[in-house]
Amino acid sequence: MRYHSTRDKSKSLTGGEAIIKGISEDGGLFVPESIPKLPGIENMLEMSYQEIAQMILGMYLTDFTSDEIKEAVEQAYDSKFESDEIVPLVVKGEAVFLELFHGPTFAFKDMALSILPYLLKTALKKNGIKDEIVILVATSGDTGKAALEGFKDVPGTKVIVFFPEDGVSPIQRKQMLTQEGENTYVVRLNGNFDDAQNGVKKMFGDELFNKELGQKGYVLSSANSINIGRLIPQIIYYVHGYLKLIKEGVVKNGDLVNVAVPTGNFGNILAAYYAKEMGLPIAKLICASNDNRILTDFFQTGAYDRRRQLMTTSSPSMDILISSNLERFIYHTSGEDDQLIIEKMSELSKEGFYHYQAERDLVYPDMATEEEISYWINHLHNEEDYIMDPHTAVAYCAYKKYCELTKDHNFTMIASTASPYKFSDKVLKSLGVVSTGNDEFEKLGQLSELMHGQVPSKLAELESLPVLHDHLCDPVNMKEITLELLKGGAHHD
Repeated sequence: MRYHSTRDKSKSLTGGEAIIKGISEDGGLFVPESIPKLPGIENMLEMSYQEIAQMILGMYLTDFTSDEIKEAVEQAYDSKFESDEIVPLVVKGEAVFLELFHGPTFAFKDMALSILPYLLKTALKKNGIKDEIVILVATSGDTGKAALEGFKDVPGTKVIVFFPEDGVSPIQRKQMLTQEGENTYVVRLNGNFDDAQNGVKKMFGDELFNKELGQKGYVLSSANSINIGRLIPQIIYYVHGYLKLIKEGVVKNGDLVNVAVPTGNFGNILAAYYAKEMGLPIAKLICASNDNRILTDFFQTGAYDRRRQLMTTSSPSMDILISSNLERFIYHTSGEDDQLIIEKMSELSKEGFYHYQAERDLVYPDMATEEEISYWINHLHNEEDYIMDPHTAVAYCAYKKYCELTKDHNFTMIASTASPYKFSDKVLKSLGVVSTGNDEFEKLGQLSELMHGQVPSKLAELESLPVLHDHLCDPVNMKEITLELLKGGAHHD
């Protein structure tokens, strides 16, 4: 299996090379030359999560040996996950929640960022690269902590995370600023997520900057979903979810299901599209946006227009106006038209918008307002005694609107992307609970009573952990602070 750039089909890399590079020099994203097909569903029914992972990764990363993939999977999906099944399923009515938040940072990003470090280490060894890898991350909340945790003290790597100063939840902020690890660096940014993402992309595309890093023994790579090594592992849980629905008698083999995904960067839903193209019986992809609604507008009108004010919402991981992975989707659905991608991405960069009519029968777009998020959190708790976080509520709202509009009663797998504990303030307000104070950790205690459980220890301990990172910069200075951090003179302030 070879990988091409979305902006130049003539570029051809192995899976390992694509993982190391993260993003192509031309600004394009790496995509597989073809999408492999799953074996018959009946042949996979008894597979564990780890066995499904080995199978799917083996299809895409053909330059890795089966032993290399097996070792990476076993190190990634182990006791660091709260649940032995890695991704539990919770059925509520005609919806099933894929609980993707039982990893070390309580967000779905753990599903891929637990294995990416092992895939990257193997790729470096296979390709004879001795330079130190610098993982550059722009985060709107969850990716940052998951990358820091995944790459913490991994030999031969350094991780630098940029997050918007006012664009993450208090728990997400504390998770990142208290991160341990001699190779971890966290920088608060005077700007929004798009500023962070643009700054990171510029560093990847800056030839002089990369040459300077190379002279110092560093090579840039990415842990954002622009890295194909982040995207492929996300296919696994959709396959796992469908197989589990069959085993539990919820659907029969071959029955169509829908998938609803809360998404800003279009990565998680793109993984569901890959699963569908591989042969998983998915009928409709329900693409759910928050008040920023950039993807909803695009799929409804064909106009991708980032010329709007970015809104800060209760689902910060989706507060994004430039959905990087949409480029991959357009590449696949346009017949792999790399010239079209160059044209549209150039228009987006220069004009702030482009037009492209995506397949409407494949993707159903909708969005949830802050009021709707609160309504559905409260409603589901009252009706089913189940509590979801604001991101998951965005997907649930879009799913309910879809059902109302179409009367489609296929079972729907809802990507439940974060623990409610990470967004306790919004959840408690939605449930009509008056908070006993402004302290985030008191709110965790209140929420734990409603959830009939204990606050996860890794979140509870945040209250007493010292802040280890105190860097703040403007978007124009991201390059300078990256060089400063790599000098070793400004690790933890």
